[in-house]
Amino acid sequence: MNKLPKIAIVVPAAGVGSRMQLSHPKQYLKIEDKTVLEHTLNKMMRVPNVCVIAVAVSDSDTVFDKLAFCSEKLIRTSGGKERAESVLNALDALLEYKPDWVLVHDAARPLVDVTDIENLISHCLEAQQGGILAAKVKDTIKRGSSHSSGTVPRDDLWQALTPQMFPFMTLRSALSCALQQGVAITDEASAMEWQQQPVQLIPGRTDNIKITTPEDYDLACFLISKQHKRV
Repeated sequence: MNKLPKIAIVVPAAGVGSRMQLSHPKQYLKIEDKTVLEHTLNKMMRVPNVCVIAVAVSDSDTVFDKLAFCSEKLIRTSGGKERAESVLNALDALLEYKPDWVLVHDAARPLVDVTDIENLISHCLEAQQGGILAAKVKDTIKRGSSHSSGTVPRDDLWQALTPQMFPFMTLRSALSCALQQGVAITDEASAMEWQQQPVQLIPGRTDNIKITTPEDYDLACFLISKQHKRV
C-alpha cells in the first residue's frame, strides 16, 4: 500500500498592507464576523491530508494569538521583511515535521475554492512536479507608463494565483539560494523558475482575488457573502 505524502501549508501573513492605507495589517480586516486571515485559514483547515499549517507573522504582531482557531495543526512562525523571507522562515520551522510537499497561500486570498486546491494537489502528485493555481488573462494588456506603447499578445499569459505547491526541500533550497544571491522573488514559482524547475499552470477560479486595495476589500465582502449563501 502506497504511503500518503505529507503535505504542509505556509501562509505568509507579515505584510502591513500599505496600499490599503490602514493602521493595522490588512489580514485583520473584518469580513462579516471574522478577519480576512480567519477566513483564509478556515479554508486551509478544510484541505485534506495536511499535517501542519505554518502562519508567518511579524514578531511584533499582537493580534494573531488572540484569534480563536480550533486546530492543533496551526503553528506561528516569524515573518520577514519580504514575502520570500517569511516563507523561508516558515519552511525552516517545518523541517521537524518532514513534509514531502508544501502549499504556499496568500493570507489575503480568503476566497480560494477548496476544490481548486484539491485539484492542484492531484495534478502535482500525479505528475510529481510543482504547480500553481492560475487564470488565463482575459483583458487586453497594454505596455507603457503614462502612454500605451503597444498591445501585448495574451494567448500565453496567465495571472498567478495561490496556493502554489512544490516539493518541500526543492522549494526551500530554491528560496534560500535566491535570497543569498539577491534574486528578486515575487512568488514561490519565480524561485523555482530561476532554478529551472518545472511549474505547472493549473486553472483556478478567477474570483480567487487578493485583497490589495479598498476596492478589492469591497468585492471580497460581497463574494464571501455570496459563498456563504451557497453553503
